[in-house]
Amino acid sequence: VLHSLRYLHVRVSEPSPGIPQFVSIGYLDGIPFTRYDSERGRVEPLTQWIKDGAEPEYWDEQTQISVRNQHMDARNLNNLRNRYNQSRGFHTWLLVYGCDLLSNGSIRGSSRYSYDGRDFLSFDLESRRFVAATSAAEVTRRRWEDENVAEDYTNYLEHICPEWLQKYVRYGQKELDRKDPPDVHVSGKEEHGMLILSCHAYGFYPKAIAVNWMKGDEIRDQETEWGGVVPNSDGTFHTWARIEARPEEREQYRCRVEHPGMSEPGIFAWEPTSGGNLTVVVAVSIVAIIILIVLVGFIVWKRQSGNTRDGS
Repeated sequence: VLHSLRYLHVRVSEPSPGIPQFVSIGYLDGIPFTRYDSERGRVEPLTQWIKDGAEPEYWDEQTQISVRNQHMDARNLNNLRNRYNQSRGFHTWLLVYGCDLLSNGSIRGSSRYSYDGRDFLSFDLESRRFVAATSAAEVTRRRWEDENVAEDYTNYLEHICPEWLQKYVRYGQKELDRKDPPDVHVSGKEEHGMLILSCHAYGFYPKAIAVNWMKGDEIRDQETEWGGVVPNSDGTFHTWARIEARPEEREQYRCRVEHPGMSEPGIFAWEPTSGGNLTVVVAVSIVAIIILIVLVGFIVWKRQSGNTRDGS
């Protein structure tokens, strides 16, 4: 994937402080760049490049689209609550949709709905059909296909979304072309007789990265647990990989990190603070305290001796 454009819609039945009834966030290559919520009532920039690059009328147009999406998602959520006979309680309606520009120049689009955190309905661009994940979603699928909603989705994912994706890439080209290498930190701790080794990569851009644990020269992906590649507030990403090892085999394990911002893959090992070093630190600290006590005692003695001579 060269570039991606995604939108996230979240509608809740019961808003609360800090949780608006409706939120829409746009992501370019995984970085949030626009936001709309029902409390502020207007699309706002989250990056400097969209703020500088977008035409003045862009913000009014996108706000009108977001208001329509807000009303449409409200109807969808209310319909599901009635279908499930859920007049009360906290319920969520979530939509993720967008498109990818692939390295061969082709476009891939997707759209997925979920209700209360579970898959509900998705749109398959290749077959141009909706796919229901539950029996309740089957009702929606039949209605939307009868109303030819699939045509609107196909047009958006094949034409409108790629056009906006390419426009956004032009706006943020300088920012998107930067390459920030990761800051890598390896840690370890013993649990139940096993050593848990963790490799964390921080502050890197772009999003593409490979983090693998190696034992000797062999990559041990089957034994590795990965965290997702998550965006930071500054436009960079972080991720981690974890593996279990026998404590006596610690020195055989290395973390291998490969990223476009690095001239070559980096190999990182856990280097715990040894008990010997800790003993030296403690010993030096004790000696320093003793010297300080002796010095203070000597100064007090000198002052007392001086007072005695002056008064004699």
